[in-house]
Amino acid sequence: MTKQQDLQTAASSFQSFLEDLHSKYKSLRDGSVANYIPELAKVNPDLFSICIATVNGDIYKVGDYNQLFTIQSISKVFVYGLALEDHGRDYLLTKVGVEPTGDAFNAIILDEKSKRPYNPMVNAGAIATTSLIKGSSATERLNRMLDMFQRYTGHNMFVDISVFTSERITGHRNRAMAHLMLNFGMIDQHLDESLDLYFQQCSVMVNCYDLAVMAATLANKGINPFTKKTAVDSRYIKDILSVMYTCGMYNFAGEWAYKVGIPAKSGVSGGIIAVVPNLMGIGVFSPLLDFRSNSVRGVKVCEELSQQFGLHLFDCSHNKLNFCS
Repeated sequence: MTKQQDLQTAASSFQSFLEDLHSKYKSLRDGSVANYIPELAKVNPDLFSICIATVNGDIYKVGDYNQLFTIQSISKVFVYGLALEDHGRDYLLTKVGVEPTGDAFNAIILDEKSKRPYNPMVNAGAIATTSLIKGSSATERLNRMLDMFQRYTGHNMFVDISVFTSERITGHRNRAMAHLMLNFGMIDQHLDESLDLYFQQCSVMVNCYDLAVMAATLANKGINPFTKKTAVDSRYIKDILSVMYTCGMYNFAGEWAYKVGIPAKSGVSGGIIAVVPNLMGIGVFSPLLDFRSNSVRGVKVCEELSQQFGLHLFDCSHNKLNFCS
């Protein structure tokens, strides 16, 4: 058997593994859909998909991978990258920290000494990060953000107006955070404009295929492996992945780092992205959430992928996905 045939056989085996994994957890119905945003409560809880995109431009997919949903908190990863490009890491650190909180993602807390939000992966930090996106008007800032998402996915992006309106009407807790940060000078006077942009970024529509490609772009040093276009300056990849690793899974981040061991970010719509540097990006979508607001099936899938293929960053054995590299 030739090397090419060996690779094809390994790829086929991996696709079969994903199909078996999907079948294994399809019947798992623990958790519940997010209901604090009315539009999210309407989603079908049985939706479930897994996608893997490699840095070589290969894709593996199973389930409802074309189903659109709002990106929610996963957007924080990519907006953080845009803010880094706009301002650099030193300035950004004066406004948003990089420490995990151990508290819920929507906790109304700031660092007691610096008055900064703890990190850009919780709501307070994400609002502060979004407020830093450059643009001469609200429209220009939104268009810059959508263009940024387009570089990651390779196609035009749009905001779900129903979800945006729902978030805007019910987002009192996020407004409280914004006013607290305004009081301490962490965001400027354009508070309502920044909040609208934050609600819009969370309401951008993606599917599981998109999530895998976006994660693979981070794995590929900021270059989309399908379009070959640069989505984010490579010098900021380590900043993005570091914060994902320590803060990306809400107050489950420590256990995630211990069990799964790769940078990741979840969202309350049920999506999870995970990045295996220089190898691949993982996207999982299932809207049933645990009490920490992470996808129940998504966490199970990522745990099993990591354990089965040795993906943990500190695993001493070599990964078993050589056909991806």
